[in-house]
Amino acid sequence: MPPKKHSSLDRVLGRLDTLDTVNLTNLVQRLARERGLFEDIFNALQEGVLVITPDGEIEYANDSAHRLIGLGNDELPGQTLWRLVPGLRPTLGASLQDGAMPVVAREFVLTYPEPRTVRLYMVPFRGEGREEQPRYAVILSDVSREKESTEQRIEDERTSSVLLLAAGVAHELGNPLNSLNIHLQLIDRKLKKLAAPAAAVDSLSDSIGICRDEVRRLDGIINNFLEALRPRAPDLTEIHLLEVLDEVLHFQQNELADRKIEVEVEASGELPVIMADRNQLKQVFFNVIKNAMEAMEPGGHLRLKARSDDESVYLLFGDTGVGIKQEDLLRLFEPYHTTKPGGSGLGLMIVQRIMREHGGQVGVESKAKVGTVVTLEFPRKDRRVRMLGS
Repeated sequence: MPPKKHSSLDRVLGRLDTLDTVNLTNLVQRLARERGLFEDIFNALQEGVLVITPDGEIEYANDSAHRLIGLGNDELPGQTLWRLVPGLRPTLGASLQDGAMPVVAREFVLTYPEPRTVRLYMVPFRGEGREEQPRYAVILSDVSREKESTEQRIEDERTSSVLLLAAGVAHELGNPLNSLNIHLQLIDRKLKKLAAPAAAVDSLSDSIGICRDEVRRLDGIINNFLEALRPRAPDLTEIHLLEVLDEVLHFQQNELADRKIEVEVEASGELPVIMADRNQLKQVFFNVIKNAMEAMEPGGHLRLKARSDDESVYLLFGDTGVGIKQEDLLRLFEPYHTTKPGGSGLGLMIVQRIMREHGGQVGVESKAKVGTVVTLEFPRKDRRVRMLGS
């Protein structure tokens, strides 16, 4: 490794104990000018800049960060970011790898002093000394206008084109699937009329039944995909998250078994009910679990954890897959952006849209070659009632 270059200021600081009063005064003045210069640079940025500890304590905040979060000058240092932005706290930590700190990218909505959408990018860093505590550098960008101008275009143009394409594909796939189902029924009927040992007939009938179930499963995937793309308001009813999750896992159990993926579900106590559209919720879970499966090698581990607090109900999906590169995290929710061969780049776009329409949020935390955690946050039913009534 080449020797590290030192600035003239470093050399002066190295001789600090030899400085006389005059030179020490000059050094203090120079340090003050350097600090003022960097303060001016950071305060000139439109993006908010924070430096926080792993516990969320804010050590530094520029002017734009105060403006975006809605607090006055110098009110942020010493505050805990997780309290100012509920649901933001990273969840990977050492659960994926000892000492691993995830890179985090997500969008969230702030309502004070006015409603706005903020995009966050949080990356860990550590100073030169090993004894120094690791920290996060946090970049906040107000993307409200961008979302307003692009979401309509995406919905009207790109999604419309995808709907036309998907409708054509669904039609082309639906016809042979229907034909397969009919012929499987005919084969089953003729098989039962053959003069063959009952055991052989029953075995073949079971195989035919499995084939018919798989045909129905494929047909269901097509229908769920189309329903998720159609821009319709959710039909909200009282939902128990774990019941819907169990249905989706049962639906995907064959594929999980084929990939030898171990699934672990953990819930901390009884979860409060939420208001959600059952079918749309299934599509969210299906997409998230599908992404996790495709990110893992055979024998991977998928850990699902459910918890709640006074405001929200959380469902976390943690995989032991390849993780996501830092440069791809910021583009996760863009339509047609994909890192998978043959991927459509629509899965997380669909997830994010459904979550927003439910008043919730989706967050992604990942570390390359370690794994990914997707956090779904839903407002509690009782909290939703208070919000609407306030």
